[in-house]
Amino acid sequence: MKRLIFSLITIIALGIPALSQAATWKIDPEHSHVGFQVQHLMIANVYGAFTTFNGVVTLDDNDITKSTVTVTIDTNSINTNVAKRDEHLRSADFFNVAQYPTMTFVSQKIIKGGKDTLQIIGNLTLHGVTRQVVLNARVPEKTSKDPWGNLRRGATASATINRKDFGLLWNAVLETGGVAVGNDITITLDVELIKQQINK
Repeated sequence: MKRLIFSLITIIALGIPALSQAATWKIDPEHSHVGFQVQHLMIANVYGAFTTFNGVVTLDDNDITKSTVTVTIDTNSINTNVAKRDEHLRSADFFNVAQYPTMTFVSQKIIKGGKDTLQIIGNLTLHGVTRQVVLNARVPEKTSKDPWGNLRRGATASATINRKDFGLLWNAVLETGGVAVGNDITITLDVELIKQQINK
């Protein structure tokens, strides 16, 4: 019996370090980018970005599939470098930012792919609609320390969504055939993460 109890204590003790490896990292918006591209007039791509966002990653280095990701984006911060177009995108024709001021992504499952890749499966809520999407991500880079002692890591991820799935239906038919705005939107996140200190 004593041997059994000792074995159980040993197993629990050995498991404690593994549990302690999960750490909280926050997106540093000053060194990160959330961008998108969509086809225009069926001949070229228009690029834009959201300039206000935040996110938290709970990263488990022992088992990356146990990690979690949450990102919130301010839809009013959309910027395509054309003021008139940005105002149209903020209107009820598209994002309707007055009613839906944010979009959010919350991970549900993470699948490890190749050596450096992940599939982050989660719920994207946009324009009042929630649908499952898959972010194709690169495993976060190794940790680096900045000049002020903060631990940082970098990560990238991208996904392609159909805007009609989220109720973004506005379009205009072209005289030459086709439509003004493509349906597929590619979203790209290139982020720098800062490890959060544990308050003792």
